[in-house]
Amino acid sequence: MNRPHKIFLSLLVLSLTLLYGCTGNSSGLPAESAPKTDSISEPPAPEVSSSEKEPAPIFITFEGTDLDGNTVSQDIFSQSRLTMVNVWATYCNPCLSEMPGLGELASEYDRSEFQIIGIVSDVWEGEDQALVEELVQETGAAYPHLLANDSINQAILSSVSGVPTTFFFDGEGAYLGGVAGSAEKSTWEDLIHELLEKQ
Repeated sequence: MNRPHKIFLSLLVLSLTLLYGCTGNSSGLPAESAPKTDSISEPPAPEVSSSEKEPAPIFITFEGTDLDGNTVSQDIFSQSRLTMVNVWATYCNPCLSEMPGLGELASEYDRSEFQIIGIVSDVWEGEDQALVEELVQETGAAYPHLLANDSINQAILSSVSGVPTTFFFDGEGAYLGGVAGSAEKSTWEDLIHELLEKQ
């Protein structure tokens, strides 16, 4: 491949990454790729007997540490009717671009109704978290952020094919669906309102 073709391909990949997020590996919780209010993916339907009307809910278990060193587990879901788990990375421009809007949303809702939890996919517990703290402060994303670890990797990050990816859980910890990609604050607001109405 000649040099102009290599440059073109590099620019194409970079453009797609900036438009759609940053990619990785995937398996687990499903997430739709278009972050529209009608695009949230439904949990996969397990096999059910004819006597059952609704599929069994999906629950996850995890334990991690936030930026202040506090231990956080799936029990945090019980603190709110709806929890948004936003997976992001320090190198991901689409992630950082949507975080100011997410910070505003987190402050506009009563935490008993709606809360946001950030998961930093590229900084693990025990690593230097100075950059994470700086980015959280710069973007105004003043909600809890958990650092990656084996438990979070198995429960959540293994389901992520690119960042940002966002998952929603109800107050009992049941998985409601997910969205792959970034969105404007107004789009998230519409989706949050829709999910709260369904509760």
